[in-house]
Amino acid sequence: MFGELQTSRRDRAKGRPGGPGARGCAGRPAGPERFEKVRLSVLGAPVDGLTLEQFVDQIALRVCGGKRCFVVTLNPELLYRAQRDRDLLDMINRADLVTADGVGVVWACRVSGRPVPGRVTGIDLMTALLDHAARRGWRVFFLGSAPGVAEAAAEKASRMFPGLRVVGVHHGYFSDRDDHEVAGRVVNASPQLLFVALGSPRQERWIDRHLHLLDGVAAMGVGGSLDVLSGNVRRAPEWFCRRNLEWLGRLLYQPGRWRRMLVLPRFALLVLTRYRLGLGKSRAGDF
Repeated sequence: MFGELQTSRRDRAKGRPGGPGARGCAGRPAGPERFEKVRLSVLGAPVDGLTLEQFVDQIALRVCGGKRCFVVTLNPELLYRAQRDRDLLDMINRADLVTADGVGVVWACRVSGRPVPGRVTGIDLMTALLDHAARRGWRVFFLGSAPGVAEAAAEKASRMFPGLRVVGVHHGYFSDRDDHEVAGRVVNASPQLLFVALGSPRQERWIDRHLHLLDGVAAMGVGGSLDVLSGNVRRAPEWFCRRNLEWLGRLLYQPGRWRRMLVLPRFALLVLTRYRLGLGKSRAGDF
């Protein structure tokens, strides 16, 4: 649909998961013998203590094994909201893999006494998976964002990762009555990677509701990542990201996000109250 070229020599030399010229699931990545999957718990929600490369390997193992894989990228806003929403917290606990998406969750894990290797953001994991998919010929579907954004993201991704097989795109401006039709389009495309950008937690709820219709697929909510990939929104400069200030960079580029940032001090207070003072159970419960 968007063109399939050969993987560039520069990308092949990077030695990312799957190896040079890999296709399908031949030459699967190392399994549990390479590393042990460590699942932690913070404020009642799971967080997997893996690096970016290990997340990619774990996802590849599931996809190549014909299994479904529900990936949640957990940020402070979603985790704070789950404290007052038992159904949301239960859904996060049903996820196969959960990343610490943002320095706030990494900090919370450290304060709880169960640190993780570092943050694994949704856009970084999506980019790494697109690279992996291009090498292996995996089928990719982009769902969400405003009309035209998913198409633009697919075009950009195909240029960034030659050989990428985009088998479908659909915008996120659909009603509940169109939900079944949209899910049918995804099922008919039979993707191995499904990126859903409907805003959180709608995107996670959508995946949780429809993932059983698919086999051998990894699905993850990516929020505004399609806007960034398409070029509609700028990502914070690398300087901000390296210093764990990406949230500040996003606020500078998108001042309208300031209301969402108000949850951060409340989240920090909750973490300190729970793990430093040992007070205050969430309404949804804790483990």
